[in-house]
Amino acid sequence: MKGVVLAGGTGSRLHPLTKVTNKHLLPVYDKPMIYYPIQTLVNAGITDILLVTGGNNAGEFLRLLGNGQDFGLQHLNYAYQEGEGGIAQALSLAEYFAGGAPVCVILGDNLIERNICTATKSFEKEGKGAKIILKAVSDAARFGVAEVKGDRVIRIEEKPKAPKSDKAVIGIYFYDGKVFEKIRRLKPSGRGELEITDVNNLYIEEGMLTYEVLEGWWTDAGTFESLLRANDLVARTGANKMTPNLVSSSVMPQGG
Repeated sequence: MKGVVLAGGTGSRLHPLTKVTNKHLLPVYDKPMIYYPIQTLVNAGITDILLVTGGNNAGEFLRLLGNGQDFGLQHLNYAYQEGEGGIAQALSLAEYFAGGAPVCVILGDNLIERNICTATKSFEKEGKGAKIILKAVSDAARFGVAEVKGDRVIRIEEKPKAPKSDKAVIGIYFYDGKVFEKIRRLKPSGRGELEITDVNNLYIEEGMLTYEVLEGWWTDAGTFESLLRANDLVARTGANKMTPNLVSSSVMPQGG
């Protein structure tokens, strides 16, 4: 399995901090934000990694990360996204890199306490379709919210005013090699972007979207509030610990 870290966008919600640098290069406690999603992949045994970025500060990633030696990597791949075409459009840039292999995709501002080892092994065993990771949250209306039945996801609703569950879709996704065909079938959303939720919905239509449940904390870091939360969580508890059993397959825990 190959890994894709998506670190594009303008980071407009973090202005003026992001006027002079990419959001994913901002510090979270004692490391740049981008270190955390890369380490998440490496901890899961995924060492063939592509970083997709964009904007005016793409060269800073190369200067910071080089070939990934800080993570024990032999090589780190890079791709550049022109403009803001959405998460799915950014993922489409990984098609040549993936070469038909399954991919684990992680958004560059996603931080987790533990690891995704169990989810990775589970998806490799399934061998096809897609898998998303869910987390029970108290403010589900801010996120994509999943409805599940058995081990399958039957619906994802984006930022619903009245969420039907507390199961938020976090920014870690597993896809088989057919994901790029599905991206080519997409049409831009109302905001002019190719949406990753639309990709997931195509897998739902085929009955091929499974899920895993996150244990330990998770946060994004795309707003001032969530960036502060990320700094506090990492400072107090650490992140990306090499602790097994991050997720329990298809069994939803109670509470947040």
